[in-house]
Amino acid sequence: MPVNAELVEIIVCPETKQSVSLATPERLEELNGKIRSGELRNRGGETVAKELTEALIREDGRVLYPVDDGIPVMLIDESIEL
Repeated sequence: MPVNAELVEIIVCPETKQSVSLATPERLEELNGKIRSGELRNRGGETVAKELTEALIREDGRVLYPVDDGIPVMLIDESIEL
């Protein structure tokens, strides 16, 4: 289930209050390659095991928030530093 576009418009980063936008398929594929090789960690220090089908990128492009079954996971420890 894709994330609701209206929801994306009103969500902000919990840390900086910057807006977010959907990650491009190219960016997701790049990150999924790192997930498959076991080299991607979230900001909580845990290895990311589940491949990303959708994600939200903070306006400054430095942080990504995963989307799980259409629900954005807006927890700082679950975010991924880019």
